[in-house]
Order: sequence, then structure tokens, then C-alpha cells
Amino acid sequence: MNQNTSEDNFFNSTVLGHPSGLFVLFFTEMWERFSFYGMRVLLILFLTASLTGDNAGWGWNAENAGALYGTYAMLLYITPIFGGIVADRYIGYRWAVVIGSVVMTLGHGAMFLNTPFMLYLGLGLLVIGTGFFKPNMTSILSDMYKAFPEKKDGAYTIFYMGVNAGAFFGMMLCGYLASNLGWHWGFGLAGIFMLLGTIQFWMAKPLFGSIGELPTKEKREAAETTARLSNNPEDKPNPYTAIDYALIGISTIIGLLYAFNDPLSKIGGINLFDFSIANVDGSIFMILLGLALFLYLVISRLMRYTTVVRDRMIAVVIFAFFTIFFWMAFEQGASSLVIYARDNVDRSLVGTSLTIFNTVNTLLTVVPLIIISWVLFLLAKQTWRKALISNVVLAITFLGVWGISIWMLNNEFGKEASEIDPSWFSILNSFFIIAFASTVSKIWDSKFNPPAATKYGLGLIIMAVGFGLLAYGSHGVEKGIKVSMIWLVLAYLFHTLGELFLSPVGLSYVSKLVPARMIAFMFGMWYLAIAIGNKLAAVLGGQIENITNTYSLSTFFLIFTIVPILAGLIVIMLNPMLKKLMHGVK
Repeated sequence: MNQNTSEDNFFNSTVLGHPSGLFVLFFTEMWERFSFYGMRVLLILFLTASLTGDNAGWGWNAENAGALYGTYAMLLYITPIFGGIVADRYIGYRWAVVIGSVVMTLGHGAMFLNTPFMLYLGLGLLVIGTGFFKPNMTSILSDMYKAFPEKKDGAYTIFYMGVNAGAFFGMMLCGYLASNLGWHWGFGLAGIFMLLGTIQFWMAKPLFGSIGELPTKEKREAAETTARLSNNPEDKPNPYTAIDYALIGISTIIGLLYAFNDPLSKIGGINLFDFSIANVDGSIFMILLGLALFLYLVISRLMRYTTVVRDRMIAVVIFAFFTIFFWMAFEQGASSLVIYARDNVDRSLVGTSLTIFNTVNTLLTVVPLIIISWVLFLLAKQTWRKALISNVVLAITFLGVWGISIWMLNNEFGKEASEIDPSWFSILNSFFIIAFASTVSKIWDSKFNPPAATKYGLGLIIMAVGFGLLAYGSHGVEKGIKVSMIWLVLAYLFHTLGELFLSPVGLSYVSKLVPARMIAFMFGMWYLAIAIGNKLAAVLGGQIENITNTYSLSTFFLIFTIVPILAGLIVIMLNPMLKKLMHGVK
């Protein structure tokens, strides 16, 4: 092996068979997800909490809270498109991650101050910071394994565990602090770990060499020349025309105006689309106009490719469309399900049930912490000479997590009666992912590996079963009567299994089906589909109170049962057509 390349040198220091730098990324992503999910699980609860009481919130209704959260969630998947472009062309992946981390830290700090202006400012900073951070962490990882594609699957698996470990502890600890000490402590804890995660990443620079830095002008020009001279039709440039840029600009402006108009009109009484055209409401008209322009842009660009390339990208567009239905339902976990857990689930525990829960909660907390702390020890053994300060900062973060966790567990074991915090149920998704990810992965590696369309359809249907259980558990329950928590636990189990069937498949097929020259545009379109799904999830989730009052809670959950099942059946029936469009890609 040539020891002169930065990639090869990168593998000189390994942990569990992978370069030490992978675990720096693991912990950086872990703390970012800790902060993101820690804040995410609190936002709807804080906005809808009563104006009075020991831990007062803003007293909003679910509809207004959903409007604000939906716009925030939507923008989180749009800004990475621009953050990736800035990193590719101007600052490189590593600087983009640092800038994003610092901006997000400032956002959490603003939310800690707990005033209306600071909350809105904090959400804005989080959106901007995520735009820099989100696409470029995975870009560093991809760059790291460019010369070692056979190790990439294992690397992404480890990285994904960091994502879920951060989400798990973020929701658990931020939720507990917010419930027991005050909302601002939950928001503040998220910011503290985001800051420490940024420092440990930056101080680990010696481990990365040139990986993640902005390519030199000569390298970029050489890559462009290679593409122009290539005989492979997939490598041929498809330059954007003036009309393309105009369509991108207009549809983007319309989309952003709608995103901001939703909370502005509901919360502030400011309607940017206060008009109607041919008896069509201004908001609906502008949404339809924006979608029409964007579809024209996509279709016109697809028509400029060869038949095989065009067909494959049409398959991606179809998958992206059905992705909207999945996230529309799945992301109820950030809105209606936390309200449901708070208002409709019997969370009280006494006696034996309390002892069992505390025992389970202790195992759920301590076992992952021991495993991750062991990984931290292995990383420190390999890197303490090159990245001493980074390791010290990581050690401080884990001492903090251990300390808060022990305080939480000790506090709960000292109670004779307790009530599970509504945010606790959100950790089940991360726990079930960690528990079942390897099993699902083995199915894909076996002879039972189904086609992409079948995976997609099964993911939608399995996830819908979880909502079906919630609808069944809530059926006939009178207002004011609380249901067993087992229905919510089972719902999160099926939601997670559905996610494991569908979510990893989507991004994988984008990378397989789309030529390199179009990959940025199609990934952008994919994230746009997720953004639309997130916005729809929050808007519909915000209707939980209205639908429950008009019909029933069971009816509300039936919406998210029936729609994904129908979408799943349709995409499975489209399998022959999709197989033909994919032209042999499996």
C-alpha cells in the first residue's frame, strides 16, 4: 500500500478496524444529534405547555405550534442544499462543519434565554447552522473512504450508530432536565454539548490530513476536463440554462414564502397571500404554481439526457414522491405523538411497575454509555499524542453525560410514585433502530432481499401498522380517559421497522441511479421531498386537537394508517415499471 497518500495514512491509526478519524466524526455527529433531537423533542411541548404552573410554556394550541415547527423542519432540509454548494466551491467540508457547529451553538444559546425574540432567532440560527453541518459531515466520510469503497458500508453503519446514540441521549437527558429543572435547562444542555462537540472536532485536525479540505483549483479543473472528454454519456455535462436558473429561483422564493406565511398567518395574523384567483385561495394557488414550475424544471432537464440516464432519474423522482407520504406520517413523532403522550397516555407508575420501569430505564441508559465510553477509550489510546485536547474535551463530555444520567436515575429511584415524562417515549425510535438495524441489514444481504419498490411499500405499510394500533387503542375512549402506554410503545416499534425498510434504501438508490454530474441536483430534490413531508407532518399533526374534538382521536390516527398503506400498495404495484426504468440497477 502506498503510504504517501492522505487516505492511506489515514488508516495508519485504527479503532475497531476503521480509521480513528471515523470515530471523531462519530462523536461529532453524536453531539450534533444530541443537541438537535434534545431541542426537537422539547419544542412542541414547550410551545403548547400551559401559561401557568411550575414549568410554564407559551400556551399555544397545537395548530400554531405545528405551523412554526413545520416551517423550521422544512427549512432544515432545504438549507443543506446551499450549504453543500458553498462547501464544494468555497470553504471545503471541514470548515463548513465548524461554521455550522458554531452557528448551531449560538442558536441553542439564544433558545436558553427563553424569550420570544431569542427563540425565533435561535431557530433561525439552527436552520442556517444545519445547512452547513448536515451535508458536509457525510461528504467528509465519503471523501475519507474514496480509495476504500469496500469499507464504506461498515463505516456508514458505525456513523449511523453515532446518529442514534446522540438522538437517544439528547431526547432522554434534555427532556428530563426540561421537565424537572425548567425548559431553558433542556435547551441549554443541547447547546453545551454542541459547543463541546465542535471543539473536539476542530482539535482533531491532525487526524484528517487533507481530507475534507477544499480541492485546489487545478484539481477541480482537471475533474471538469475529464468529464468533458469522457466517452461515458453519464459523465457529459448538462449545463444549467438561464431558464433553469430562473425556474430554480422563482420556485425557491415561492416555497420559502409559503414556509414563512404558514406560521405568520396563523400566529401573527400576517397573510402574505391574502388574495384569491378564480376562487382559489392565494396560498393554494402559489403552492400549485411553485410545484408546476419546479416540475417543468425537472422534466426539462431530464429530457436532455440519454434514455437510460433519463429513465433511472425518473425512478428516483417516483421514489422521492412516495418519500413524502412516509415522512408525513413518521414525523408525527415530533408533533402529535408528543402531545398524545402528554395528554392521552397513562404515564403514572407506582410499586412494582415503577421498579420495573426504573430497572429498564437504567439498563437503557447505562449499557449504551458503557459501550460508547469503551469506544472513547479505544480512540484515546490511538490518538492521544496527535489530538490530546480533542480527547480531553471528549472525556469531559462523557463525564457530563454520566453525571447527569446518574443524577436522573438516582432521582427516579428515590420516588415512591412517578410519571414518565412524555419526551421519554421519543427515545424508543433510536433504541429500536440500534436493536434491529443489524437484523434488517442481514435480510438485505440474504436471498430474501426484496426489490427496491417492495422495500419501499413494506416500509410505508409497516409504519402505518403502528398508527393503526394507536387508532385501535384510542377507539371508543371517552375524552379525559387515558390509554395504556403499551400502544405508544408498539407504535414506535412499527414506525422504526418501517423506517429501517425505507429510509436507508432511498439515499442508496439516489447514489446508484443518478450520474455524478446530476447527483447534487437530485439529492437536493430528494431533500426537498423530505422537507415537504416534514412540513405536511407538522401541519397535519397540528390538527390533532381539532380532529379529536370534531371526530375522535382514533379518526386522527386512521388518517396516518390509511394514507401510507394506500401509498405502499401503489408503489409495490409499480415494481415492474420501476424495474424497467432502473435498467439493471439493483
